[in-house]
Amino acid sequence: MKTTDKIAITHRRKFLTLMAQGGGLMALGGMVWTGYLEEAKSAPLILRPPSAVPEKDFMLLCIKCGQCVSACPYHTLSLAKPGDTKPLGTPFFMPREVPCYMCTDIPCVPVCPTGALDAKRVSKITEGVFELDITKARMGLAVVDVASCIAFWGIQCDACYRACPVMDSAITLEYRRNERTGKHAYLTPIVNSLTCTGCGMCERACVTEKAAIHVLPLEIAKGALGAHYIKGWEQGDENRLEGDHGDVTTHTKRSEKSATDYLNADEEMFK
Repeated sequence: MKTTDKIAITHRRKFLTLMAQGGGLMALGGMVWTGYLEEAKSAPLILRPPSAVPEKDFMLLCIKCGQCVSACPYHTLSLAKPGDTKPLGTPFFMPREVPCYMCTDIPCVPVCPTGALDAKRVSKITEGVFELDITKARMGLAVVDVASCIAFWGIQCDACYRACPVMDSAITLEYRRNERTGKHAYLTPIVNSLTCTGCGMCERACVTEKAAIHVLPLEIAKGALGAHYIKGWEQGDENRLEGDHGDVTTHTKRSEKSATDYLNADEEMFK
């Protein structure tokens, strides 16, 4: 075989080898990129900074600049990176590791250039002027797992209650008699969904190996009333009853008596 033929064969082999390697790298890159894309669109349990707009809008507005992360003095916020299973480059926090420490000036919010963090969502109006109010933040909602919370076992623990920055409002303690012993009382934490900010300090403070109280996004943790339910003690709801002619009154033996007579009467009378 001529020398020129040997050189041609060698070059051809190198070319084919490089082509195979390139194809493999492209396939690998495609798989990695696909994984990144999956991370970028799937994060149902992610917790955002204070005043974040709803997740769908947040993903449209956030430009992944990281300014909110840099502004946080407690290093609560992180930017999602590959492997975090969260939308890449977007800010989030994990309360069990570092909760939101409820800065009164909320430095992460004013630096947002796009409105993904909307200051009006954490503001109150005082004498016609908007003022930031961190207690209006709704980053999520704390949920108690009563099966693993030792307070529900009868062991005295108020770690989450004491850690809550909105004490006696977002978390209160309920006293109940311990029927099992007859001598002790349960001191159990109750979360108020109307005032819980979702800061996660309670989750961070929980003494169990895996937190028995944890913060979930509002869309997952919080229920929603149907429009047909009416609170009779709220003026706005009472107004909804005006002009409603759809009421149906049921007449029974019980309804023939006054409420006082009914409560004092023998139950057998109305059967």
